[in-house]
Amino acid sequence: MSLDPEDPRPPFQQVAGALRAAILTRKFEPGEKLPSGAELAKTYGVARMTVQQALRLLREEGLILTQQGRGVFVRERTERPAGLRPHIERAFNSDKVTIDFAGFSGETLYGALHEPIDKVRHGRLTPRSIGIRLLVPNTRLPMGLPTRRDTNGDDPQLRERMHEIMLRATQGIDNSVRELEALGLVETANVETRVFPVTPTFKLYVINGVETFFGYYPVQENTVAVGSESTEIYDLLGRDAILFHHEVDDDSESTGSQHVAEAQRWFDSIWTTVATERAE
Repeated sequence: MSLDPEDPRPPFQQVAGALRAAILTRKFEPGEKLPSGAELAKTYGVARMTVQQALRLLREEGLILTQQGRGVFVRERTERPAGLRPHIERAFNSDKVTIDFAGFSGETLYGALHEPIDKVRHGRLTPRSIGIRLLVPNTRLPMGLPTRRDTNGDDPQLRERMHEIMLRATQGIDNSVRELEALGLVETANVETRVFPVTPTFKLYVINGVETFFGYYPVQENTVAVGSESTEIYDLLGRDAILFHHEVDDDSESTGSQHVAEAQRWFDSIWTTVATERAE
């Protein structure tokens, strides 16, 4: 199954697209183990590194998970978390794209932005302006979550790990969006990140001011590398969050219209009061 040489997307995105389609159409069932990296590389005629990049993308989208020593598996729940992506892409059909995000790191949003941004690069989507605001926790302050399982208390090393994850996602969004303006592909592109002194227990996306996605972070046991040791923690796992969708309609009193209005009001209230510029 070779890749399409006329497809303008990088090979890793083509591989990710093929695997994504196979997962969402249940050619790979929830819980099923994917072929090994070597087998996938042979199937698509690409390098192992290309496969790893594709799997990273699908992992960021919440479609797969890696179990150390066992391999890569399709997540048990894939339909609802993956629903964000087409709405983000649809938003880029507008002249003015606005996305407000509040949550733990922005990893899912970063993954969902890859394809629409690539389509802007190749002229298939042509917004005039893009504005993204990211509201994430201040990892320089003590946090209630994540915590070590043994002490159930704040841990500076865990906060530093969280800070690195947050920087990777938010700076990735910033760089890829601003590049579009630098290339002359959009008139204006702006990404702002602010931090606030609360550990979020939910994630929120407000898209073009007319629709929202909202989901709760489940708190689960997780094992992560802290320094040179594996540490058991209580973690907020956003990839397991089911996202609920609301959209503005003709009735200003409908649940959808009110949810979007109140979500926007909540976001703006935090942004303009206790939120501050992010410290690197």
